[in-house]
Amino acid sequence: MNGHPFMWPGKPAPLGATWECTGINFALYSENATRVELCLFESPDARRQTLSIDLPEKTNHVWHGFLHGAAPGQIYGYR
Repeated sequence: MNGHPFMWPGKPAPLGATWECTGINFALYSENATRVELCLFESPDARRQTLSIDLPEKTNHVWHGFLHGAAPGQIYGYR
């Protein structure tokens, strides 16, 4: 685990953000990334992220993690 109590390894498929009743699974393909950071925002107008979490797992060039407690509508980006 990457130190965040609500981020679990998750699954590499499907790609994107997938809601699964108790949270959201995030999966992003990148052949060259050495790290992927999930950035969460309070609103679409937020100028700064409220939380940044490394995706903890990599499977065949897909970085992934399950954010327990996240819900549909969560504003996010990757870095």
